[in-house]
Amino acid sequence: MTEFVSLDGVMEAPGGEPGYVHSGWVGDFFSDELGAYKLDEQLATDILLLGRMTYEGFYGAWPSREGPFADKINGMPKYVASTTLTALEWETASLLEGPVPDAVAELKQQDGGPILVAGSRTLVQSLLEAGLVDELNLQVFPLLLGSGMRLFPETPDKTALELVSSKALHNGVLLQTYKPAAA
Repeated sequence: MTEFVSLDGVMEAPGGEPGYVHSGWVGDFFSDELGAYKLDEQLATDILLLGRMTYEGFYGAWPSREGPFADKINGMPKYVASTTLTALEWETASLLEGPVPDAVAELKQQDGGPILVAGSRTLVQSLLEAGLVDELNLQVFPLLLGSGMRLFPETPDKTALELVSSKALHNGVLLQTYKPAAA
């Protein structure tokens, strides 16, 4: 999974989605360096897994764009977790069938390369709870939003993670990669 997240854990509306108090908070920090990281991350994956709201946002943005990043997103297989959508219009997009954890576990067993989950808070939370996340790529932005939907839900349980890598970009954004800690 890959997420834009504020220092206080908010991941809501980073790109300017309408209707949110802090919508577009990534804009002041997006740089060529971060763009190159995101392109490399996207090119290294074979499947894009999205929740309904992120799918709708991506579908509204990416099919009309051009360039290596857009070409990769538009051409790769996409799977969408949704209980409300019955059909998808984006080429190479399919709805997951059955309970999401079961469908994702099955998807992970199929031939193919890495699966990338972008955004998709509800989906990410369910995959974390089911133990189906192999790696967390967090792009942590140096700001406190104070409100908004947080990436990680309130829980009485601890989740131990192991730091794989950490790099600070020139603009203060931290690129952090974690994996679940060995039991």
